[in-house]
Amino acid sequence: MGERVRLKEATPRREGVWVRLVAWLERQASAFFLLPTVLVILAFVLFPLVGSLYSSLSRLRFSDGGLELSFVGLANYRKVLLGSEQIHFLGQPGAIGWVMGVMGLLALGIGVVMYRRYRAGRPVWTWLGQPLLGGLLLLGFAWLFLSRLWPGTHMGTLQTTLFYVLVGTALQYLLGLGLALLCAERLPGTRFFRVLFILPLAITPIGVAYMFRMLTDTGKGPLVPLWEALGWGGFFWVNDPWGARLAVLIGDVWQWTPFAFIVLLAALQSVPQEQVEAAAVDGASRWQIFRHIIFPYLLPASATLVLIRLIEGFKIVDLPNILTNGGPGTATESITLHAYFAWRTLDIGTAAALGFLLMLLVSLVTSLYAAWVLPRARGQV
Repeated sequence: MGERVRLKEATPRREGVWVRLVAWLERQASAFFLLPTVLVILAFVLFPLVGSLYSSLSRLRFSDGGLELSFVGLANYRKVLLGSEQIHFLGQPGAIGWVMGVMGLLALGIGVVMYRRYRAGRPVWTWLGQPLLGGLLLLGFAWLFLSRLWPGTHMGTLQTTLFYVLVGTALQYLLGLGLALLCAERLPGTRFFRVLFILPLAITPIGVAYMFRMLTDTGKGPLVPLWEALGWGGFFWVNDPWGARLAVLIGDVWQWTPFAFIVLLAALQSVPQEQVEAAAVDGASRWQIFRHIIFPYLLPASATLVLIRLIEGFKIVDLPNILTNGGPGTATESITLHAYFAWRTLDIGTAAALGFLLMLLVSLVTSLYAAWVLPRARGQV
């Protein structure tokens, strides 16, 4: 009898333990299901990141026994920024470039001193640090690009990349906005043109590069009669630095303008037509309606669109590689293509260092953009 009583007392206890265990497993079910996925993603993200970081601090050499990977510290970064790859990466500013840089720094210093708009309750970083860092960044971009436009100067892969990113993103947004506004009107054939405008987005960058390589061929391409009629029969885009850069830029704009078009057209569908019609009845012009009614509704989508295209623009590699092979010389090389050429010559350390410098540049640009532009576009400031 005593054993049966003990068994009856132990059974509820065991059942209580199982109930608590099942309840705990139910509460932790999401973590158990997500943990394998998180571990796989971390493995695929962290392993290449750590490996490339170590590669950027090392030097790969071939020896009789195979590969020799030796740690060299920041030697690869010094090579890119201060050594033999400096002109290739940073370009050659010339005397006018240095004068512009000094004058820009003086102007920035005066602007910071005159910046007195302190807002109560806001930290010092918000009212002084961010404008200072943003001003330095904009000044650096302007100097890196504008100081290479005069004779005797040379644009490096950094300036070429900034040219593709800044000019290309601006053109893609403006053209996409114009096409979206046209297709938002109730005009005949808009459905056909909506489909037509997004076709370039379905072509791979390599296909676009080969297509524009044929179109820009003034010797035996399909547009030879047009080039001869314009007097450009003997002109070769790849022999002129700015002609080659414009060819790459046009190809990139042609391919990615449909992305801006789709996003902005979707945003236009959310504009309340009652406000537009009321403004038109009150006598507002088309520009006033666009400026005060339509564009504020487009700002959140526009800010996100520009951010995405900024990030993607820094990675351009297919078009300059296939269209011009980075030429003439290094005129159309982007930072990514520069790293690819270094990797192809088995200079793994320099390629990894270029990759990390590009990551730092993209992180800086996108962080400042997300801190300043996105909150204001969404009405959070």
